[in-house]
Amino acid sequence: MINQTLLIAVPIPVSLHSHASSIPVYNGLNFSEWCEQIQFHLGALDIDLALQVEKPAAITDTSSDVERSVHTAWERSNRLSLMFMRMSIANNIKSTLPHTENAKEFMKLVGERSQTADKSLAGTLMVTLTTMKFDGSCSMHEHVIEMTNIGAKLKSLGMNVDDNFLVQFILNSLPSEYGPFQMNYNTMKDKWNVNELHGMLVREETQIKNRGLILFIS
Repeated sequence: MINQTLLIAVPIPVSLHSHASSIPVYNGLNFSEWCEQIQFHLGALDIDLALQVEKPAAITDTSSDVERSVHTAWERSNRLSLMFMRMSIANNIKSTLPHTENAKEFMKLVGERSQTADKSLAGTLMVTLTTMKFDGSCSMHEHVIEMTNIGAKLKSLGMNVDDNFLVQFILNSLPSEYGPFQMNYNTMKDKWNVNELHGMLVREETQIKNRGLILFIS
């Protein structure tokens, strides 16, 4: 016998589309945010039963009223949940997902698709982080922030970049004008963290520019 606490009314939403339009479209790279929003809105609409419990057993002639009610509620929840999720997925991704008529399984498939995309993105970001070079097209402040942001993105994808490694990646990205700065850092006993390096590099950039200006005037 199914516990009566599972008996949940599943009303037809006034506007499923209006709720779906407020959710960020899943683009292959934002599964965590998308999944959180999907669960929140389906819960607010009171149609998340199919994501919470497995599909009930098929109705038979001997099924009780409670079992029939739960089955009906689950079927409606499952149907509307599938519609809701599919409306918030980019078309180019939607067409690549395996077909399923189970909302919970569909959510799992999207998550697996995301893991594959995350691994690919993490590899690309790591290559970018280890090969970036400061070429003067932006300020040193912007350069360090960009590299720090890449490190943060990698962390969000499950690849933690240690602060010491990030410091070394930033140092390796510097051009020859920063050679004395790098040599001085390598002889230091107490190493800097990323924030400290950031401040010192911004100051070094100013000094290099001032030296260049003095030489130009001379």
